[in-house]
Amino acid sequence: MHIVVDANDPGRLARFWAAALGWEVADEAPEEVDVWPAGFSYPDPVALPLVFVPVPEPKTTRNRVHLDLATTSPEHQQSEVRRLLALGAAHADIGQGDVPWTVLADPEGNEFCVLEPRPVYAGTGSVAAVVAGCADPAALAGFWELAAGFTRVHSADGFESLRSPAGTGPFLELLRVPDAKTVKNRLHLDVRTPAGEDQAPAVTALRAAGAKPADVGQGDVAWAVLADPEGNEFCVLTPR
Repeated sequence: MHIVVDANDPGRLARFWAAALGWEVADEAPEEVDVWPAGFSYPDPVALPLVFVPVPEPKTTRNRVHLDLATTSPEHQQSEVRRLLALGAAHADIGQGDVPWTVLADPEGNEFCVLEPRPVYAGTGSVAAVVAGCADPAALAGFWELAAGFTRVHSADGFESLRSPAGTGPFLELLRVPDAKTVKNRLHLDVRTPAGEDQAPAVTALRAAGAKPADVGQGDVAWAVLADPEGNEFCVLTPR
């Protein structure tokens, strides 16, 4: 599994995130730029690579999917914020009020959070969680357990947390938000069938669980573009 990020300038945004996370630009081509940790072997759940793809349209609204970055101490959090601002991030106000984490935006305006130290994120690496806003986290969690192969590890009112069964890597967190989805997500997940398994049965199972085909202008492609029960786009790829 990996995260796809729409970008007006994929190379520039990829280099920002590689520096922000301490990762590397693993591959750069006109159709996509890949960023992941040095020595990473896909699809190790220790990390979710970032894949930047070119789009012409600018960001127009707050993203429903964002990254939370982990820190290990208050001093580390403060130094990370300063470092990220120096790399090209900016402070962002999404109505968060007085909170212990810092909300920033990358050079194309994609919001992300630099969290205060939290024991639950010890060992996740630089990315603590991929956070998706939704109307009904409890209902959507079961779908994403199937789609991502993750396991639910924590539930609370308006919040569900999932993680790889290996117990490593970032969390996938579903958070209740009041606003409805109105535009295509600029960040989305791509899931991949395991080696030796066909894509078609996986797509059939996901559609039976509530997914619907989605048209994001992809044309004739080898992967299937779907939307989860709340309309969040994702792709089902063939194994490689």
